[in-house]
Amino acid sequence: MGFIVAIILGGFVGWLAARLLGRDEGVLMSIVIGIIGSFLGGLVSRLFTGADNAILAFSWVGLFWSFIGALILVGLMNMMQRPHHNI
Repeated sequence: MGFIVAIILGGFVGWLAARLLGRDEGVLMSIVIGIIGSFLGGLVSRLFTGADNAILAFSWVGLFWSFIGALILVGLMNMMQRPHHNI
């Protein structure tokens, strides 16, 4: 049951992060962004708090760090796909 909740929350977090940063991803990609963002959020959480708060079963703190990780991931995706103009 926890796996299904992780997929649903990962999809929501990934979708929300992608929409806020101007991307329109599909359902599967939103889930992938949310799950990878959760791991990335765990790393960022460890840097700031000393604990991995993103990989908890369910908590608002874990959801927050997962969202932060998803935002970082989508931001990196945006940076890699934007054309660079040399002047």
